[in-house]
Amino acid sequence: MEKWFARRRKSKVLDMAYRQMTLAIDTVTDLRKAIIAASEGDVNETKSCVERLFVVEREIDDLRRTVFEELTRGSLPSKDREDIMHLVKRLDTMADFVKDSARTLLIVMQAEIPKEIWNLFVEVAKDLVECSAALRKSIEKLETDLAEARALSEKVDQVESRVDEKYLKMKGLLLKHGREIDPAVLLMLRDLIESMEQVADGCDDTADYVRILTVARETG
Repeated sequence: MEKWFARRRKSKVLDMAYRQMTLAIDTVTDLRKAIIAASEGDVNETKSCVERLFVVEREIDDLRRTVFEELTRGSLPSKDREDIMHLVKRLDTMADFVKDSARTLLIVMQAEIPKEIWNLFVEVAKDLVECSAALRKSIEKLETDLAEARALSEKVDQVESRVDEKYLKMKGLLLKHGREIDPAVLLMLRDLIESMEQVADGCDDTADYVRILTVARETG
């Protein structure tokens, strides 16, 4: 009976962790939609996407607290608690950078910004969606297919490298258009690309931990 309750507790915590993971991906998708809308000058759609993102982010925070409360009850093996806690913390950090990106977008969305810069922001946002989706699949495969989990985590690394390249390209574009953009807006655009790059880094950091888990489970 005790083992049955332990399995139930683990299943409950994992369900909440997967829910948090799914919501974290949703925030990235909403960020992409908001950036596309901003690039097209659709202020209302941009605000709508960002507001939806903020609502989801609050639910992510609530889930994190609930997961941690469940983990402290002590019925799960210590290794399971540690693994879930590390994943939840990393996903929460990633969602925080998505929120930071959205806040900055609200500030700059009506500024005069060259289309070339907007287009690159859209490209980066699409990469973030691909990166986070691969991460979600990688985490899901931890319970069923360790080789596939590792392969998907490596895909996250590949997409993150693309984001790094576009991050440097964006720095070049900001320098190129520096004289025609208001200095305050220029600073906000720098903040936006840096927080978006941090989203990709957060995905990659979590994927690194997934790879560690696949090795530990294969040898454990």
